[in-house]
Amino acid sequence: MMDYGINIWGNENFIIKNGKVCINYEKNPAIIDIVKDLRNDGYKGPLLLRFPHLIQKQIENIYGSFNKARKEFNYKGKFNAVYPLKVNQYPGFVKNLVRLGKKYNYGLEAGSKAELLLAMAFNNENAPITVNGFKDRELINIGFIAAEMGHNITLTIEGLNELEAIIDIAKERFKPKPNIGLRVRLHSAGVGIWAKSGGINSKFGLTSTELIEAVNLLKKNKLLDQFTMIHFHLGSQITEIHPLKKALNEAGNIYTELRKMGAKNLKAINLGGGLAVEYSQFKNENSRNYTLREYANDVVFILKNIAEQKSDLEPDIFIESGRFIAANHAVLIAPVLELFSQEYSEDKLLLKEKNPKLIDELYDLFKSIKPSNALEYLHDSIDHLESILTLFDLGYVDLQDRSNAEILTHLNIKKAILLLGDKQNPADLLAIQDEVQERYLVNFSLFQSLPDFWGLEQNFPIMPLDHLDKEPTRSASIWDITCDSDGEISYSKDKPLFLHDIDVEKENYFLGFFLVGAYQEVLGMKHNLFTHPTEAIISVNEKGYEIEGIIEAQSILDTLEDLDYDIHEIMDILNERISNSKLVNEKQKKHILGELYLFLNDNGYLKSIDVKGS
Repeated sequence: MMDYGINIWGNENFIIKNGKVCINYEKNPAIIDIVKDLRNDGYKGPLLLRFPHLIQKQIENIYGSFNKARKEFNYKGKFNAVYPLKVNQYPGFVKNLVRLGKKYNYGLEAGSKAELLLAMAFNNENAPITVNGFKDRELINIGFIAAEMGHNITLTIEGLNELEAIIDIAKERFKPKPNIGLRVRLHSAGVGIWAKSGGINSKFGLTSTELIEAVNLLKKNKLLDQFTMIHFHLGSQITEIHPLKKALNEAGNIYTELRKMGAKNLKAINLGGGLAVEYSQFKNENSRNYTLREYANDVVFILKNIAEQKSDLEPDIFIESGRFIAANHAVLIAPVLELFSQEYSEDKLLLKEKNPKLIDELYDLFKSIKPSNALEYLHDSIDHLESILTLFDLGYVDLQDRSNAEILTHLNIKKAILLLGDKQNPADLLAIQDEVQERYLVNFSLFQSLPDFWGLEQNFPIMPLDHLDKEPTRSASIWDITCDSDGEISYSKDKPLFLHDIDVEKENYFLGFFLVGAYQEVLGMKHNLFTHPTEAIISVNEKGYEIEGIIEAQSILDTLEDLDYDIHEIMDILNERISNSKLVNEKQKKHILGELYLFLNDNGYLKSIDVKGS
C-alpha cells in the first residue's frame, strides 16, 4: 500500500496504523478521530491542528545537537537560539513555543515594531531578544525601552544610519542600553529560492569598509563595549551544507579581525536561520543534503578551528532557525467535497435504440474490458471520445450522444486503471495517469493556507487521513474552492499524487496537508474573502489526546470589518433593501433577515455534510 513518503518527510512524527495516519507519540491517536470529534462539535470547514509536543521535539533536537557537538569538540563558547516571529506569529504557536522553550532559555527575534512589542510581552525572562531588519528611530527607542525593562536585547545594525541613530538616542536615554550587533555582508552566497538573502549584493548588511567605520564610530562615542555580536543570514531553507561552511569561515575571520580592532566584548556569531525542512514525498527530490547533527558539528568545528588558528576566543553561537522549529507542528485538514468524474455513473447512461457507431463501440469496450486488453481499451476510449466531441461540434451527434460518450469513456478509464493495477510498467502507467487524472474538489483555499505553493511552487506532503489499507488508483489534481484557476495542485507524473476513488456521498474523505506551520499562516491571503481556518491545539498524552484552545474561523462580518468595511452600514443597507422589497411579505422579510444574519455571522467556507457511519 502507498505510504505517501511518510518515512521521508514525517521525521518519525507520524505513522500509518490500521489504515489511518496516526501521531507517533504516546498511544498513537489517529488524526481522523480528532477530526471527527471536532466535526461532531460543529466545525465543518477546513481545520488547522497544532501539536505542541512537536514544537518541543524540535527545540530539544536543536539544543541537544549543538550541546552534543560542543561537548564532542570541547567547545568553550555557549549556544543560544532565538525564534524569528515572522515565521509564525499566531498565539496558538508562539505562546506554546515560549512555554516549552523556557528551560532552554530560548528567545525571540523581531523584525518590526509590532514583533518587538510582542517579544517584550511574551519572551521568557533573561532569554535573548534579537532585532533584525531596517529600523527607524521609533523602533530603536523601543529597543532601548526593552533594555531598560531588563530584557537581554541585541539591536542588529543593517546600515550606518541606524548606528548613528543609536548613538544619538544613547545620549538621551537611561542605562542599561541594548547590546549592538553588526550584520555583515558576506561574499559567500546561499543557494535555492532564497539565495539572494546572502552574498555581496544582498539587501542587508555592512561591507568590510562599513564594518571598519562602524567600529570607529562605536569607539569614538564610547559604545564599543555594547558591541557583542556579528550576524549573517544565507536565506531560508538552505538545501546544501557547503555554502554554510564557506560562510562560517568568512564570518569567523571577520569576527577575529574585529576583535583585533578592540571589540573585546564581541563574543557571539549569529548564523541567522536557514536550517532546512524536508518537504519532499519522493526519494529523488530531497529538499536538503545534510542532517541536523552534521549541521551542528560543522558549525562548532569550523568556529573552533578559526579561533584556535587565530589564538582567539571561541565565539558564542546564535541561530535563528524558525522554519525548522515551526513547520512540523501544524497539519491542515480539509474534506473532499466532490470527485468530478463521479457524475459519470452507469445509471446516468441513456442509450438510444439506435446510437452512433462510436457510442456502440464504447459500450462494447465497457462490457468486454479485462486485464489483458485494459491499456488498449483505455486508449481506444479516449480516442473515441475525441471523435465524438468533433462530431458534436460539426452537428452530427446530439447532446445526449455526447453525454453517453463522456460517461462511457470515464467508466472505461476507471475500470482499466483498476484492472491494470501494478501490472503495468510504472513509467507507462504514470504517463497514462497524466491523461486521465481525477479532479478532487477540496474545502479549503490554497491562497489562504498554502500560499508558498501558489507563489513559489513549494511542495507540501499531502495524503488522505484514512483508507490507507487500500491501494489508491486515481491520479489526483486538487482543486480548492476559490474562483481562481491558480487554486489548483495539478497532477505531475514527476511527483505523482494518487488518491482513492471514493463516493463522497457515501463516505467521508479527508486530506492532510503536512509541514504547514512555517510562513503559510502569516502569508495567507483573504482571496475570495476566505479566512484562516478554525484551529485547535491537540495535546497528546498517555490517555490519548485532548482538544484545547479552539479558535473558530472568522465570521464573514469580521472578515469584512478587517477590510475596513463598516459592518453596521452593511447590515443597515441589507435591512433597508429587504424591508423595501415588494416581492415578499412581512413574515418572509423577517425570515430572510434572520437567515442573512446567520450567514454573516458564519465563516465563508463550504459546509460539507458528514456521512453517517463513516
